[in-house]
Amino acid sequence: MPTATITSKGQMVIPKPIREHLDLHPGDLVDFIVKEDGEVIIRPTVEDVREMKGILFRPGRKPVSIKDMNKVIRERGRRMR
Repeated sequence: MPTATITSKGQMVIPKPIREHLDLHPGDLVDFIVKEDGEVIIRPTVEDVREMKGILFRPGRKPVSIKDMNKVIRERGRRMR
C-alpha cells in the first residue's frame, strides 16, 4: 500500500501509483471528504459541467478532443486557487 509523509509545513506528496490511478496532473485539485465514521476519502475535484458550456461540438466548428477538454479542466482548476 502506498504511503506518504507529512512535512512540518503540512504538505505531502501523493505517491505516483495513486496519482496515476486518479489521473492527477500538476495543478489539479483534490477533495478531502471526511465521512461520519472518520474515514477520509481523497478524490479529484470535479468541475461543474456548466463551466464547459461552449466547448462541445457545434455545426461548422471543429470537435474538441478529450485531451483538450482535460487541459481546460486543469487550467480552470489552477485559476480557482
